[in-house]
Amino acid sequence: MEKTQSPFASAYLRFLQLATVVQALPDGQEMDANESALLQSVVLRWYENEPMTVREAIGLAALGSPATLHKRITRLREKDMLSTLNQEGDRRAKFLIPTQRTLDYFQNLGKSMQQAHQNQIA
Repeated sequence: MEKTQSPFASAYLRFLQLATVVQALPDGQEMDANESALLQSVVLRWYENEPMTVREAIGLAALGSPATLHKRITRLREKDMLSTLNQEGDRRAKFLIPTQRTLDYFQNLGKSMQQAHQNQIA
């Protein structure tokens, strides 16, 4: 069967190939798709200067039940992908903050996207 793909589909598929390579964390640990989706949600909010609280994260019903999301947050913290920060003056609100390891992880994904784009125009 012949592959007929648009340049955009080809670029995205190459990106997926590259992203798969960097999906593993530096020490060989991996994140499952659910952990990755949660991490992306948390980091996107942080990037938009609206850090997500633990309470908000456990309320992301589209990503799982509160108990499941709490376990995922715990696993991401154990993998040194997230840390928490208490708001000054209010110890009840804990914000989820990406660690340097997470920022490095997304930087590697960004490099993969750029490489896929460079391969597309070459």
